[in-house]
Amino acid sequence: MSKDTDTRRDTDIVIEDDATEARNRTVAQKHSLLSRLYTGTGAFEIVGKRRMWFSITAGIVAICLLSIVFRGFTLGIDFEGGTQISFKDTAQTSTSAVESVFSETLGRDAESVQTAGSGSSATVQVRTSTLSQAETEKITAALAQRFGPALTADDINSSDVSSTWGGEVTQKALIALAVFLAIVLVYIAVRFDKEMSAAAMATMIFDIVVTAGVYSIVGFEVTPATVIGLLTILGFSLYDTVVVFDKVEENVRGVLHTTRRTYAEQANLAVNQTLMRSINTTVISVLPIIALMVIAVWLLGVGTLKDLGLIQLVGVVVGTFSSVAFATPLLVTLKERRKDIREHTQRVLSRRAGADAPADAATASAGARTSLSKATATATPPAAGDRPSGKRNRRR
Repeated sequence: MSKDTDTRRDTDIVIEDDATEARNRTVAQKHSLLSRLYTGTGAFEIVGKRRMWFSITAGIVAICLLSIVFRGFTLGIDFEGGTQISFKDTAQTSTSAVESVFSETLGRDAESVQTAGSGSSATVQVRTSTLSQAETEKITAALAQRFGPALTADDINSSDVSSTWGGEVTQKALIALAVFLAIVLVYIAVRFDKEMSAAAMATMIFDIVVTAGVYSIVGFEVTPATVIGLLTILGFSLYDTVVVFDKVEENVRGVLHTTRRTYAEQANLAVNQTLMRSINTTVISVLPIIALMVIAVWLLGVGTLKDLGLIQLVGVVVGTFSSVAFATPLLVTLKERRKDIREHTQRVLSRRAGADAPADAATASAGARTSLSKATATATPPAAGDRPSGKRNRRR
């Protein structure tokens, strides 16, 4: 008798917990978007819709890889080698006019002609393949003749970068990237378990591929500053992923000893609890980057600052997306391949199915009692003088 009472009591507690949790989720979903972001109550189903996120991620990676393979990159003069000619911008030195002078003088087109800066600091930059001394003097005289007297030969500067130097820069950039990835791999291998380490490395590779793909698709020029910025944003992405995984570790600690929530649900709660923090960090990071680009491009005309800001802007946005929509869903997928996680998930689902059955039975019983009470209350009482419908007792 006592055992049956305890069983019923436990079942009532389970039903009450499930009902309370469902009610909290329903209430949370009725709140505004900002309220759900700040409270972090798990109202956003991210891990549960991981197949959708995986499909989006796979599509983005496929597009970026195709662009990298078939379109390639626009490498700067530091990588390919060549000659750069720069001079102050005047009212007559439009990019089309400079391109026309260059092609008429040397018989071929320049690789790029662009204007940097604004106002008195604005400059025109012409990049082309390596020019000989005679070709450099020829194009300098032609530009001074066409745009003089506002532009003189003394105002025109030229610099050469050999292809050997470009090859050395490329090699050093790849070495720096490899060393960075090796150090990160050692850190996350010590800091996390094998599933979290694999998910963190996959997230970082995703950030590299997508950032490089954006540069390939849009045609941004790749310079040494771009490589420096790439290493910087990889550090940002790793930091954001570590913060999310720390919260996941905190939420799933001891989860296998309870049957209230699954590992995936606890991980999804961790993403919701850190979602607003990720957004705030991204906004705070993007604002100074945009300010840096505005000052670099429109005020100072410093191309290095522009390249550095551009790669950071792209990387921060990509890193935030990957840490929220890719890292934790991938972690849960890897974890659910473990036998203990699968068995725990089945226990939670079985417990919920068992809790739903008594709840339905109780609801049906209450409904039956209500119907019986209504039937009794609405039954017509016998009128005075009516004979009983049953048989009379026979005389002995």
